Amino acid sequence: MKTVTSRRLLNLISLAGLGVSIWFIVYCFHLGVFHDTTILQSLVQQAAFFGPLLFIALQIVQVVVPIIPGGISLAAGVLIFGPITGFMYNYIGIVLGSMLAFILGRRFGKPLIHHLISQKTYERYIGWLDNQNRFTKLFALAIFLPVAPDDVLCLLAGLTKMSFKTFTLIILLAKPATIFLYSYALVYGGTFLSQLL
Repeated sequence: MKTVTSRRLLNLISLAGLGVSIWFIVYCFHLGVFHDTTILQSLVQQAAFFGPLLFIALQIVQVVVPIIPGGISLAAGVLIFGPITGFMYNYIGIVLGSMLAFILGRRFGKPLIHHLISQKTYERYIGWLDNQNRFTKLFALAIFLPVAPDDVLCLLAGLTKMSFKTFTLIILLAKPATIFLYSYALVYGGTFLSQLL
């Protein structure tokens, strides 16, 4: 498959995922989830064992292929499973997804990365790889901050000489802060907005 075709397909998938996310938020609003999260939790509890597994699998996939915006899935985890369990499921899914992105980047290199990210994004961050020590420091800082394109950087890290052990250590230590900030900002921001409406 040509790079342009695969990029278009991924853009369509992402757009569809965004549409589904918007529909889900509106649906949850009408159910009263933002006023009483037990409604959504009771729906998920009906899925029993498969609910958490499905959610973690979704988080793993969305790190590599952005099916839905990451922030929405983080907030959904907290709303659905509660603050502590939701955080843990988010953390497990995103850590495993990040590790998978690194492995794919290392195994398949630039051809795969060009299929997954735009040329503009690639060119914006490829310069970071010029200096290995500098990249490791910038990568650690970027993973810790909630505004960096973590998914892209995990793929690009696979092109460097960074060891899998170092990569995993950075992800394990830096991800909790980002997940916490994203999750709770979106959850409490959504609650605040629902009170205004």
